[in-house]
Amino acid sequence: MAFIHIPPSWQLPESKITAERLYFNRRRFIKTLVGAGIGASLLPLAGCKKSQAQLTELEATYKNLSTLEVTTNPTFASVERPTTDRILASSYNNFYEFGGTKSIWQAAQKLPTEDWKVEVTGLVRNPQTYDLEDIQKNFPLEERTYRFRCVEAWSMVLPWIGFPMKSLLAAVEPTEKAKFIRFTSFYDPKITSGPSFSLSTLPWPYTESLRIEEMANDLAFFAVGIYGQTLPKQHGAPIRAVLPWKYGFKGAKSIVKIEFLEEQPATYWNTIVPSEYDFEANVNPDKPHPRWSQAREKFIAQGPDLSWEWKETLPYNGYGEFVASLYS
Repeated sequence: MAFIHIPPSWQLPESKITAERLYFNRRRFIKTLVGAGIGASLLPLAGCKKSQAQLTELEATYKNLSTLEVTTNPTFASVERPTTDRILASSYNNFYEFGGTKSIWQAAQKLPTEDWKVEVTGLVRNPQTYDLEDIQKNFPLEERTYRFRCVEAWSMVLPWIGFPMKSLLAAVEPTEKAKFIRFTSFYDPKITSGPSFSLSTLPWPYTESLRIEEMANDLAFFAVGIYGQTLPKQHGAPIRAVLPWKYGFKGAKSIVKIEFLEEQPATYWNTIVPSEYDFEANVNPDKPHPRWSQAREKFIAQGPDLSWEWKETLPYNGYGEFVASLYS
């Protein structure tokens, strides 16, 4: 059964909006989807507007975060775009385990992060189970400012704190048979129930995967913080994958297991809708989504939503010099 993800009209270039409306009677189509048990994520811009009470509640969650004193990697100190406002970045998130809209930050506060463990297993010579103290002790942290590009044609610039994935590779020593890595996210149906209309047959837990050559690339990053503090829960606390040359859904959140495998594993969105979420998922302006262009993106920086600019999408999200050789 196909699982259809419909972007709102604002995510499309202006020239595409009228054409999209010709194809979809939104209310009737959604009613059909929900009646059939098929979820659609509808993301109105109104969801970005917060009352003062909501802003106060959101800011209060920052008090539960720890400050991380790290140095900035000079190679990734900045990009040509401004860093996205912290309030916007922490209140406009995809985290499907907590719902199908962008306003999931409140629901995500249910995520239990105490005594977190990350199991590293599979085709490795040194399997490990790390807690958060182990991670900070074994892997020196740094700050990197990366572009972030969603498959839904919006983007941000975010100052992540974490460590390169290749550091983990060196620590666990994959065997020669290891060709793929699978990341598994936290899942507990009592806590991470997904969208209200989600099907019981959805392939939980959320999993994503890379080829081992991709994980070894200088850009591939595990984030444990953002904006100078530990990760807020809605960003995928306490540890998530950050892959800036790929669409955002490849960045598994709240990782509990990392497995080294010989065969390519199934992944969450690629299993549900392979025509819309391919396994590789590199940012490519010349490869349109089946229902909208990827040539441009709505850049979320600061200010009211109507001030957000359309920008041209760059191949590999602007990181071709680092990764293009992986796909030649």
